[in-house]
Amino acid sequence: MKKILLIVTNVSMYASGRLKTGLWLSELTHIYHSAKQQGWEITIASPKGGSVPIDPESLKPLVLDKISKDYYGSPAFMDELNHSKTLEEIKNTSFDCVYLAGGHATMYDFPDNTLLQTILKNQFESNKMVAAICHGVGGLINVKLSNGEYLIKDKSMTGFDWFEETIARRKKEVPFNLEAAIKERGANLIKAFIPMTSNVVVDGKLITGQNPFSSKEMARVVMKELLQ
Repeated sequence: MKKILLIVTNVSMYASGRLKTGLWLSELTHIYHSAKQQGWEITIASPKGGSVPIDPESLKPLVLDKISKDYYGSPAFMDELNHSKTLEEIKNTSFDCVYLAGGHATMYDFPDNTLLQTILKNQFESNKMVAAICHGVGGLINVKLSNGEYLIKDKSMTGFDWFEETIARRKKEVPFNLEAAIKERGANLIKAFIPMTSNVVVDGKLITGQNPFSSKEMARVVMKELLQ
């Protein structure tokens, strides 16, 4: 049985205080559903533990797919989500995959979290899978390996790009430019040919997805790689 750690945000508002944010639901539900189908052990954790806000944008009819809608309507799942473990509680636990779910909120509580950085560093240096989707890849940008190099240096990867931020109308709200940060650390950013379409990039044990529309493919690729 595989053990998978799904890390989510605790942040519910942009710094401006004008708009709500949180976890982008489908970026958690598809990987959760796929792991459940395999009978794997799933742990949901967040920087502070406890309740996990959901970005209201991810609940809109046009983007809320059936799997996500079913889980959102499941009292058992929502109870599990809102009793997330703290990173402190799970820091010494071994997992086959550590997966960072996205949502703009992660731009606030993922990038500078030193405990998250340590967990990801140890996971990667143990030659175990590290996966992240959309804004969740922001949790990778400041991770340094034992040799002092950034984890993502010279890696092929993807993430929510700056043009997609324009489409999402969040350029003035986000705390930094994720695309620029990825490039500054020496990664090879691979974008979908058409913005806001599915794109998943595999570079060894590092798997990244570009945006919410990559949720389904991301789950499929992670499962495939873990089953090899």
